[in-house]
Amino acid sequence: MVMALSSLRQMNSSPAHSATPSLNSTRNKSLLSRRRTIVFCPSVLLASLSSFSNPSSSPLSFHLALAQQQQLDELQQEEDRLMRLFQETSPSVVFIKDLEIVRSPKNSSGDINLIEDENAKVEGTGSGFIWDKFGHIVTNYHVVAKLATDANGLHRCKVYLVDARGNGFYREAKIVGVDPAYDLAVLKVDVEGYDLKPVVLGMSQNLHVGQSCFAIGNPYGYENTLTTGVVSGLGREIPSPNGRAIKGAIQTDAAINAGNSGGPLIDSHGHVIGVNTATFTRKGSGLSSGVNFAVPIDTVVRTVPYLIVYGTSYKDRF
Repeated sequence: MVMALSSLRQMNSSPAHSATPSLNSTRNKSLLSRRRTIVFCPSVLLASLSSFSNPSSSPLSFHLALAQQQQLDELQQEEDRLMRLFQETSPSVVFIKDLEIVRSPKNSSGDINLIEDENAKVEGTGSGFIWDKFGHIVTNYHVVAKLATDANGLHRCKVYLVDARGNGFYREAKIVGVDPAYDLAVLKVDVEGYDLKPVVLGMSQNLHVGQSCFAIGNPYGYENTLTTGVVSGLGREIPSPNGRAIKGAIQTDAAINAGNSGGPLIDSHGHVIGVNTATFTRKGSGLSSGVNFAVPIDTVVRTVPYLIVYGTSYKDRF
């Protein structure tokens, strides 16, 4: 190799007596280029081989890195799916406040005024969901029980909603019908000028233990809270406000606390499969034990239309 390069240097330094000096020069450059290729290429090959011989760059490490990247991609896709699920479903969930109103001291006629929350006594809070575009709201009976049994006219129900365009507003709600046996109630609000987004109803008869479920509500007054879990059990019995048993309840470990009552329990497609109703609390702590229950949506679908039309359940009409 050294001799060849020396000959090339001699050829380049000698006078140009040839009839085709440019051709010789081109050939010399080409030869030199090929020589350099022969010299340098093995070093590149050796570097590549050394990288494969390095345990940290072995095919196993490559496949491991690829698997880790795929896992990260799957986690990101799962997060994106949950965010879309919440964004699409939360506009159908409402925040309910049970307010105790006061008599205006300046009004001698005894008229009762609904005052602002900061000056009113909040008797309780809960959740609900939009049943239809006409302003019907489904919630638990125990969320509005004081309003339903109010004999003095001192209670009002204030509902905070979001329309299909994301505009928030609130309205005073009236009770349309109640069914304490299933802990269900239907409210009605005036939604003139607003386009509501009702929930998408699912089915509860085909649920399976272990499938994912999600609760959206307002625990302790924190609006639009999402909790996740699975269906922990089916066919449970829980007590109703009138002392009877609600059969076929859904058990879930998705966190349900005070203020979640009346909100929807949804599946992975955003379909409502139940109405969040009750939770077992640790004695003396008031904290959820992770054993939570929802009224199955099949029961709700059988009950709510009668409450809207007749103000009472089917069984109470006869």
